[in-house]
Amino acid sequence: MINFDFYAPTRILFGADRENEAGKQVAAFGGHKVMIVYGKKGGHVESSGLLERVHQSLNEAGLSYIDFSGVVPNPRLSLVKEGIRIGRAQGIDFLLPIGGGSVIDTAKGIGYGIANDFEMEDLLYGRVKTDKNLPIGVILTIAAAGSEMSSSMVLTIEDGMMKRSYGHDCSRPKFAIMNPKLTYSLPAYQTASGAADIMMHTMERYFTPTDTDTALTDRIAEGLMVSVRDAAQIAVNDPENYDARATLMWAGSLSHNGLTGAGRVSDFATHKIEHELGGMFDVAHGAGLAAVWGSWARYVYKTNPGRFAQFGEKVFDIHIPESADTVPSIETAALLAISAWENWCHSIHMPASLTELGIHPTDAQIEEMAEKCVYGRNGHVGFFQELNKEDIASILHAAI
Repeated sequence: MINFDFYAPTRILFGADRENEAGKQVAAFGGHKVMIVYGKKGGHVESSGLLERVHQSLNEAGLSYIDFSGVVPNPRLSLVKEGIRIGRAQGIDFLLPIGGGSVIDTAKGIGYGIANDFEMEDLLYGRVKTDKNLPIGVILTIAAAGSEMSSSMVLTIEDGMMKRSYGHDCSRPKFAIMNPKLTYSLPAYQTASGAADIMMHTMERYFTPTDTDTALTDRIAEGLMVSVRDAAQIAVNDPENYDARATLMWAGSLSHNGLTGAGRVSDFATHKIEHELGGMFDVAHGAGLAAVWGSWARYVYKTNPGRFAQFGEKVFDIHIPESADTVPSIETAALLAISAWENWCHSIHMPASLTELGIHPTDAQIEEMAEKCVYGRNGHVGFFQELNKEDIASILHAAI
C-alpha cells in the first residue's frame, strides 16, 4: 500500500424512523438556525410527510429553521448562490439536506459560500481553496452518490454547462440519518441508476495504477461490489425489500468515504467523462456512468488486463482456466469481465451505451465534451491510463 489518510468523521444513524432524531443531532452539533435543503417544492419530501416529521423534530429541539427547495439532478450553481444569499440574510448556521447527492452537494456549496468570501466559480475552477464550511447533517432518501460521508461535491456551472467539483474534509457531514424505508418509493430506474453509481465509486478506485500490495483493500472493494450486484437486482424487482434497500444504502456510503480506495491511487476518468454528458444532456448520473464505462474499459484494459480479469473473477465469478497462463488468455478474461459488467447493467435495466441511454451526440458535441473534460486539468484525466482530449473523444465515439 502507498501512504494514505483515512478520515470518516460522520456519525451514522441507521434504521427505521431515525429521521425523528434530526433535531437532537443538529443541536448536539451546535446548530441553532437551520436551512433545510431539498428537491421539488410539493414533491415527495413534502407529500410523504417526511418534511413535516423533520419540522417536528427541530421544533422539539427548540431550533428555528427555514425551508429551501428547488434542487434538481445535476445541481445548478445558480440555486447554490440563491441559497448563499438567503442563508447569509437569515443567519443560517447549520444545513440539513434531505435527499440524495444533488441535494447534499447543493447544501455543501451553500455552506462554502456562507462560510467564505469568494466567488463560487473560483472554488470550482480551482482558483481558490478553503477549509471552511458550515456544519451539515443529512437525511438520506436515495442510495447512490455517497455524498453523505464524502468530502466532495459536484455542481453544474450554467455558464458553459461545466460540471466541476471541489473536495475538502471540512464538508464531510457531521451526521447522516439513513432509513432504508425512505427509499421504498424510488422508481426502479432511479434505484438502478443509484446502484450503478455505487458500483462505479468503488470501480474507480479498484482500477488503479498502484502496483504495491493492495489485497486487503481489494477484498473490501470486491465484497462491497458483490453485495451491490445482488441487492440491486432484488431492489429493482422488490422495492420494499428492506434488506436489499439497507445493503444499497450502507454500501453507497462505504463506497465513497475513502475506504475502498485506501492505500492506492484512484482513477475517476469515467466520472469526469460522464460529468460532461450530464452537463450537456442532463442524464441521470449513474446511468451515464453505466453507458460509458464499458467503452472506457475496452480502451484502457491492455494497460493491465490482469486487473480486469481479477475484477471478473471476484465480482462476476468469471474464472480463468488453470492452464491459461498466456497474455491472450488474460486478455480474453479481461474482455469477458467487461461484458459481465454490461450484462449486469442490462439485468437492472441500465444502459451500456449512449444509444441505450437515449442520446446521440454529434461529432461536434463529442469534441466539445472532450475539450471541457480536460479543461483546467493539465490536458488529461485519469490515472489507470492518462487520457487526453483525443482519447476521450475516441471513448465517447465508441460508447455510441
